[in-house]
Amino acid sequence: MAHAHRHTSAHTPGRGAGTASGEAWTQARARTPAEAGGGALGRAAQRASGRRPPPAPRRARAGRLLTPWLFLLAPLALLITFTYAPIANMVAYSFTDWDGVSPELHYTGAENYAEIFTREDLFQVFWVSGYYLAASVIQIVAALYFATILSFRVRFRNFFKGVLFFPSLVNGVAIGFVFLYFFQDGGTFDTVLGLFGYHTDHAWLGTPVSANVSLAGVSIWRYLGMNFVLFLGAIQSVPAELYEAAELDGAGRWHQFRYIILPGIRPVLTLTVILSVSGSLSAFEIPYIMTGGATGTETFVIQTVKLAFQFNKTGLASAAAVVLLLIILLVTWVQRRLVPDDRVDLV
Repeated sequence: MAHAHRHTSAHTPGRGAGTASGEAWTQARARTPAEAGGGALGRAAQRASGRRPPPAPRRARAGRLLTPWLFLLAPLALLITFTYAPIANMVAYSFTDWDGVSPELHYTGAENYAEIFTREDLFQVFWVSGYYLAASVIQIVAALYFATILSFRVRFRNFFKGVLFFPSLVNGVAIGFVFLYFFQDGGTFDTVLGLFGYHTDHAWLGTPVSANVSLAGVSIWRYLGMNFVLFLGAIQSVPAELYEAAELDGAGRWHQFRYIILPGIRPVLTLTVILSVSGSLSAFEIPYIMTGGATGTETFVIQTVKLAFQFNKTGLASAAAVVLLLIILLVTWVQRRLVPDDRVDLV
């Protein structure tokens, strides 16, 4: 009995020390998140208790604020250098009589703008843009038609996609020279017409009407593929379940186009119209290469280029460019007001 009592007494201190250290470890473990403030639990406990966490270091906060601007620094520098700075210079030159060569220029106020709006010959060239506006309507309708047809299962549809998109890959200067020989007297166009028994010695680029119609036709051929790709991508983004449900309900191709495709591609259609209108008002490349603005084919941009580099009236040309920019912005604003880009939910 004495031996047993001594054995128990000998081990009692050990058990007491182990129990004390375990209790201390448990208390420290329960106290650490709230009192030490370490980790997410500590921050949550501090917020629950009303105490604010310690502020982040100033260097870390400055780094978080500067990081997005560091990524935007290069594109913003390029945008300001090659877009906004030239526009600002153009607006400044529009109020001067600078000839583009002399180091001296004089402030003339709004004289250049008054000359643009009072000279009939400077604004008559906008009638030429009517041909390109009509061509843009044909181009949009044709691109939408082909995109709709080729979005369904059609034989050789990949081949036709390539044929329609190919003109968009060709350089505009090359297209101008190709069609310059295409429309010349006795050229390819006359030869093709002769195969169908129609022989003519008409100069297709010799009269204002036929020349502008021919140039507008070339613009349709060149830019049809780009609009076709935009429409095709928009149509293919429409969920396929909608077509399947429409077919189960007995809807034909026309009803699928009217009630599924058109609402689904409305944003892309709006964008295409805006680009087509602005491109019609600023047509330059094809008429400049094929006719140089002769025979009544001079557009507003060709006239602006001639004012700047042929007649050395850079100030007047800058004013004309500003007027064209404002007209395009106004047309875009009116179009957006008439046809707002509402979000369409098809499902």
